[in-house]
Amino acid sequence: MLLTHVTDEVQQALDAQRPVVALESTIIAHGLPRPRNLAVAEELEGLVRDAGAVPATTAVLDGMAHVGLDKDQLERIAGDDSIRKLGHRDLAPALAAGASGATTVSATAFLADRAGIRVFATGGLGGVHRGWTETQDESADLRLLARIGITVVCAGVKSILDVPATLQRLETLGVGVIGYGTEQFPGFYLTSAGEPVDWVVHTPEEVAAVMHAKDALGAPHSSLIVANPVPVRDQLDPALHDRVLARALGEAHETGVTGQAVTPFLLERLMRYTEGASLEANLAAVRGNVRLAARIAAAYA
Repeated sequence: MLLTHVTDEVQQALDAQRPVVALESTIIAHGLPRPRNLAVAEELEGLVRDAGAVPATTAVLDGMAHVGLDKDQLERIAGDDSIRKLGHRDLAPALAAGASGATTVSATAFLADRAGIRVFATGGLGGVHRGWTETQDESADLRLLARIGITVVCAGVKSILDVPATLQRLETLGVGVIGYGTEQFPGFYLTSAGEPVDWVVHTPEEVAAVMHAKDALGAPHSSLIVANPVPVRDQLDPALHDRVLARALGEAHETGVTGQAVTPFLLERLMRYTEGASLEANLAAVRGNVRLAARIAAAYA
């Protein structure tokens, strides 16, 4: 049974060992308003191409996982209200049911790794949620990244999470973390989350050298996180961030929002109470990560 389709362009690049960068589709379907979401999707693919790499946006359409999307498929992801949000655990039910959905970090990383793609660009990772000791709420991103060998270029983890606990969890799982030009782990909207990183690199070639060293070491496989901070000029004002986040956390507690509903609730409140500034910081981070990921993929190839 054929459950995954890799576009000819992506497969030919992989076969020729040319650079390929995986991109998630959740930001297109669920992270941005229309019609801006489609424009951003096309822009991000263009940034990958400008750096000499091939973009591989992933999604599930009608029970088929796609690694690489054509123009019509990208437009469908951006415009179809029935597109679901799929994590790694949702892939098998979605494929069996003939469903369609946008892939999150965990689903994208899994499909990209399975296709042989070594570099994946996203905005911010999921992680350990605040109040973990009571809720045991942790993103599926972390455990999945401990099981596959992809390099993820991101702006750290979402600042609404428990960042110190997330870093500790990554260490426990054996997932490598290196700062790109920074000694401080970034906080998605923020240039720094206030936590140090153990290793710092300054060029795509240095990242590629780490990747090659991981290849030489062999099993057990685990992913490599390249923490690339949003530029200071583009970050969300830290004081505004802290004030708005405290308000949103209070509202979540008062209204009884729990589990998987917490993250979208907080992100929506941040966007509303910052009057869209959090969205612009998000996009600045994603653009920077995509550019860097393409350069890393080229250096590795």
